[in-house]
Amino acid sequence: MSHQIALESSDVTFACDPGQSVLDAALKAGIELPYSCRKGVCGNCVGGVAQGEVTGMGGAATTSEACGPGQVLYCLCTPTSDVVLRPASWRRVDPAARKTFKAKVHSHELAAPDVSVLRLRLPTGQRAKFQAGQYLQILQDDGSARSYSMANPPQENDGVTLHIRHVPGGLFTQRVTQLVTGDLLTIELPFGHVELAPDDLRPIVFVAGGTGFAPVKSLLDDMLKRRVQREITLIWGARTPEGLYLPAAVERWQKQWPGFRYIAALSDAPAGPGGFAGRADDALRSLGADLNGHIVYCCGSPAMVTAVRAAALAQGVPPGDFHADVFVPGPQTATPVQAPL
Repeated sequence: MSHQIALESSDVTFACDPGQSVLDAALKAGIELPYSCRKGVCGNCVGGVAQGEVTGMGGAATTSEACGPGQVLYCLCTPTSDVVLRPASWRRVDPAARKTFKAKVHSHELAAPDVSVLRLRLPTGQRAKFQAGQYLQILQDDGSARSYSMANPPQENDGVTLHIRHVPGGLFTQRVTQLVTGDLLTIELPFGHVELAPDDLRPIVFVAGGTGFAPVKSLLDDMLKRRVQREITLIWGARTPEGLYLPAAVERWQKQWPGFRYIAALSDAPAGPGGFAGRADDALRSLGADLNGHIVYCCGSPAMVTAVRAAALAQGVPPGDFHADVFVPGPQTATPVQAPL
């Protein structure tokens, strides 16, 4: 049976159907709670339950290390009674704001042996509305979808730029490597709740792993266009220098912000001048024991985000000032194949 969900200290109520998560029920009702990966990894959807009971979807755990006392992961919970939620934040959204486009491949370049930079153009006269740091879904003919962050800032809204890593055996990887100018893709956007307040000028540390650089690039380019002045550190982690595939973007930020600090963290190769030999979480620790008063935004694999979160919290970053976006691989072929380069 359906249960009613209410938001504490508001007049907002909505129904949650059997087998539906608290987060999905809210989104269906036009209420956006903080979220990103929707798989219980990033911790963005953490919030409280003031009254009532919830259980994990399909037996999933309702909490993670991102949860505080009395908090759960809304994306993995479904109510077993009427409940009152105490979310960190919420807002009403217009369901019509999410649009579907037939986008055309404008260019496809290899930025690294295993990374495609795909630039898509929307139909003439159409514009994509999104916030820096949000993501889109590429809709497949079989009904499945693949999620990728926009790497361009929202001011460049006649198209989107995606950074797509080639995953060995990945179903969509095989299609991506064959895309050429003029090919059409069906995309839907925007998705994701970005909690970085545009008027927050506290020092910020971006930590990106591999193509987790894409949403970071969108956020930094947006800040550049808005002429934001704040203390910025970027830690970009990869195994080898080839994984740091867009040095020109970093050079542009260094020119715009003379105090911009960039740390290239290489786990499987010697660090160059100004670089760091080791993982991204260790590079974060190298900044010092006290990061209280800093914002940390991390984007990468689940393991990387977990490690960076632990380091940030140990360095005094309050849980509410740690924001994450997690890249979770899509399904693979039954028999893994080597992705073409």
